[in-house]
Amino acid sequence: MSMTMMEAHGAYVPVRLDADRWATRRIHRRFLVVVHTVTAGQRLLDAVRLLEGDPRIQTIFTAPPDVFSNGVEGFLEDLNGLVLPWGQAVQTRFDLALAASHGSLYELHAPVIVLPHGAGHNKIVPGGQRGRQAGERGVYGLSRQRLVRDGTVIPEAIVLAHQEELARLGRECPEALPVAEVVGDPCFDRITASLPSRVLYREAVQVRDRQQLVLFCSTWGGKSLLGQGWELLERLVRELPGDEYRLALLLHPNVWNAHGEWQTLSWLAALRRSGLTVISQHADWVGALVSADYIVGDHGSVTLYGAMTGAPVLLADVPEEDIDPASPMAELSSLAPRLRIREGRPLRQQLSRSSTAYRPHRYERIAARITSEPGQFARKMRALIYRKLHLRPPAVRVAAEPAPLPFMARYDEPGSAVSWRR
Repeated sequence: MSMTMMEAHGAYVPVRLDADRWATRRIHRRFLVVVHTVTAGQRLLDAVRLLEGDPRIQTIFTAPPDVFSNGVEGFLEDLNGLVLPWGQAVQTRFDLALAASHGSLYELHAPVIVLPHGAGHNKIVPGGQRGRQAGERGVYGLSRQRLVRDGTVIPEAIVLAHQEELARLGRECPEALPVAEVVGDPCFDRITASLPSRVLYREAVQVRDRQQLVLFCSTWGGKSLLGQGWELLERLVRELPGDEYRLALLLHPNVWNAHGEWQTLSWLAALRRSGLTVISQHADWVGALVSADYIVGDHGSVTLYGAMTGAPVLLADVPEEDIDPASPMAELSSLAPRLRIREGRPLRQQLSRSSTAYRPHRYERIAARITSEPGQFARKMRALIYRKLHLRPPAVRVAAEPAPLPFMARYDEPGSAVSWRR
C-alpha cells in the first residue's frame, strides 16, 4: 500500500499529534475512507471525488479485515493515496469516516457515513457474522444486526437511494430511521449521463455495425449466474453466430478477487478463443452495460441497473429466497423472461422473443425504484459530507459525468503473463 512511512511505524504525517509541524498545508478536517472490498472502494470513489479541490480536507484511506479484502491493496495502490494500517486507523481520531460496508466500523473513533455498495438493498442474508448461519435473516444494509451494537446505532448517517427504503428500514431497524438520509444513487446518475454516448462505448467493446451485443452479467457466489450457469455461457458462445452477435462477460469484482485474475482468465481461455469478450475488472462496467442489446443476468446489482438501458433483461434461475420481496430486484425477477437451456429451445430464438415481448414502460417502472432522486447524488451527497464535517461547501456545482470507456481483459494461454488492453 502507499505509505508516507514504513508500515511498521505507521503513517506519521498528517495524523500524529504534532502534524502541523510537519505538514505542508494546515489541515482543518481529516476524512477517513474505509475500503472493505474493491466493490465498496469503487462506490466510495463516487463520493470521495466530491471533495476534489478543497485544501481544507485531508483524505486518508484504510482497509479493515474482510473475507473479500483480496484486491483492496492493489486498488489503493492505484489511487496513490495515503493509506493507514487498520490497527493505526482505529487508534486515531478523524472528523468523519465513509464506508460502503459494515464490518468493524464500531472500532473507529469517528462518526461514520455508510453508503450502499450496490443498487439499493435487495439481498437477504444471515444475521451475525458473514458466512455464519446465526441469527435471523435480514436485508443487507438495513438489518439491525449490522446497524446496531450494544443498543446503539453505529452509523452517523445511513445513505439511501429511494424514499421507499425508509419504510423498509423502519421495518428492519426502526431505531436507525433518525440517521437515514435519502441522497440518490451515483451509478444510476452515471448510467444516465453515459447513455447518450452509447455508440462510443460500443466501439470500445468492438461491436461491429451489424452485430448485437449480449452482455452476460454475473454476481459472485455459488448461486450466481456464473456459479450455476457455466453451461449457459458455453451454449451462448457456441450457438450465437459471430457475424450477428458479440458476447461479453462482466464479472463482479469478488469473482476476480476470490479466485485470482490468472485463474479466472485461465478458466475462460477456451471460451475467449471461441469469441467471448471478457471485460476487465479494472474497467468501469457502466460503459459495457450501456452498450448492450441484451442483458443476461442474475440477482446482482448490475442486472438491476440494466433495467435503465432500454435493453431486454433475461434471467437464468435466481435464488428467490435470497431476494427481499419488497425490493425492485424482486419485481424485476417477476417480470424478466427466463433464459432456459434444458427445454430444447435455441438460445438465439429466446433472445429474439425477448425483444418482441419487451415492454419499455415496465422496465422504466423498475428503474424508477432504484432512486427517487435521479441526477441528485453528487449535490446531495456533497451537502451531507460537508454538513457532517461542519464546513461550508465550495461554491462549485457538481454533477455526474459519463463513465470512461471500458476495456477488455487480455489473456493469451495458460502459463503466460496476464496483461490488460486499454
